[in-house]
Amino acid sequence: MTMEGKTVLVTGSTGGIGKETARQLAGLGAGVILVGRDENRADAAVADLRRSSGNESVMAITADMSRLRDVHRLAEEVGTRIGGVDVLINNAGATRSHRELTEDGIETAFAVNVVAPFCLTHWLMPALTASGPARVINITGGIPRGRIDLTNLQGEKSYVGLSFYNQTKLAQMAMSYRFAQELETTRVTLNVAYPGHAYTSMNKNLATSSYPPPARPIVPLLRLAMPVVYGHRALLRATRSSVYLASSPEVQDTHGTYFNSKAAPTPWPAAVLDETTRNTIWELCATQRDRLTT
Repeated sequence: MTMEGKTVLVTGSTGGIGKETARQLAGLGAGVILVGRDENRADAAVADLRRSSGNESVMAITADMSRLRDVHRLAEEVGTRIGGVDVLINNAGATRSHRELTEDGIETAFAVNVVAPFCLTHWLMPALTASGPARVINITGGIPRGRIDLTNLQGEKSYVGLSFYNQTKLAQMAMSYRFAQELETTRVTLNVAYPGHAYTSMNKNLATSSYPPPARPIVPLLRLAMPVVYGHRALLRATRSSVYLASSPEVQDTHGTYFNSKAAPTPWPAAVLDETTRNTIWELCATQRDRLTT
């Protein structure tokens, strides 16, 4: 399998699952664009991936995915400097120990996990259609099941970090399901990949208050166990579904499908199938997109 001549953009790719995904795709010959917030970390990631993959076609663009002006600038820069994008992997994720609002007035985890991939995909659509057929892969995470509380969609009523993170990933899936419907008549496919669990910078420094109250007494034990149970091997396993969806000819025409951590199609969570929920999340995201561009 080769990705020679393909251009892949991976958000949240200067560390963790995103970086390992980018490394594997660079190893397949793709031109890879890394996206991260910190310029020094991005430069180090570029050097690391070029060295380990033997592929010099790795570059980075810095952007903070919690800021819509940065997301918009990222899309414009890609369009100007790169032109076409064959694969967009919306991997960047965020969780917080307490509720924080971004400069756009959006709860931070919701902004990064839901609004940013929605807006970036919209704003990159000219670059994706220029390459067509193109693929969009949205990376979910956490434990994406249960309900989506539309009255607490941005943690307005209650907020427990990891529980809310799980809800934002469900909300991202609901947005993705609706987005796939919008793309039915285009040459751009959109699918969702569940990576499974891995020990990354996002979860290693979580405050105890981020965990649901019943789990808090065992947090010290979890911190000792996670690097062992969810270390490097788990990190590599967590790239399986996204690399498969980005590179395999078997799924070139697969669209609107949810893939589990073993890269197998799996049923959508019940909450995602509720049309009212999907439409509410879509409209909220669209409002944020339009506020910046009108």
